[in-house]
Amino acid sequence: MDIAGSVALVTGSNRGIGRRFVLQLLERGATKVYATARRPELVDIEGVEVLPLDITDDASITAAAAAAPDVTLLVNNAGIATTGSLVHDDLTDARREMDTHFWGTLGMVRAFAPVIERNGGGGIVNVLSALSWFVFPGSGGYAAAKAAEWNMTNAVRLELASKGISVQGLHLGAADTDIMAGYDGPMVDPADVARASLDGVERDAAEVVVDEWSAMVKASLAGKPEEFYARFA
Repeated sequence: MDIAGSVALVTGSNRGIGRRFVLQLLERGATKVYATARRPELVDIEGVEVLPLDITDDASITAAAAAAPDVTLLVNNAGIATTGSLVHDDLTDARREMDTHFWGTLGMVRAFAPVIERNGGGGIVNVLSALSWFVFPGSGGYAAAKAAEWNMTNAVRLELASKGISVQGLHLGAADTDIMAGYDGPMVDPADVARASLDGVERDAAEVVVDEWSAMVKASLAGKPEEFYARFA
């Protein structure tokens, strides 16, 4: 699909990768961009239509779909990142991860797929992670939710293909955003993430792997897990 002339909705638009998506959609000639956030007052981009949205709240999703009936491109970017042990710690945060990344994203797909179909077709982007394919100690809740979101993305892609809706899975390692504050490893520019994804939308790419780290992790799936995880020992 063409970005120019599209009507897009981006979740988690107030900062980080979501904000970069909004800016690049405007630069590429999107007719309208709905910028959504749980705290819409934090969206500071001119030329957008701001909507409140909490993807863990079914009523909020329904209200957003009613308020944005002309959407042709949905960018599911909103997310959280928690840490902890799946074996020993309280599971409240792990459940929040699944409610946000799996059930919340799926709720958005279910609400907006009929909207996009009525508008003649279009696209959906699900922002995933290299952690869809591996885990490091403490990241179990996030990684499990992203792994579930990854295969959900594959499932809805198959279901929506006949409706004229392409579905992209977007994978990246660490991005230079607030959520990664304190991380001292290599990080990708969030503007490059949005750029790679939107380039992929225009060529109907089912999957976009942004950085070398994510590509390496994906390639490791063909090898022995013990060899890959020995790197973290």
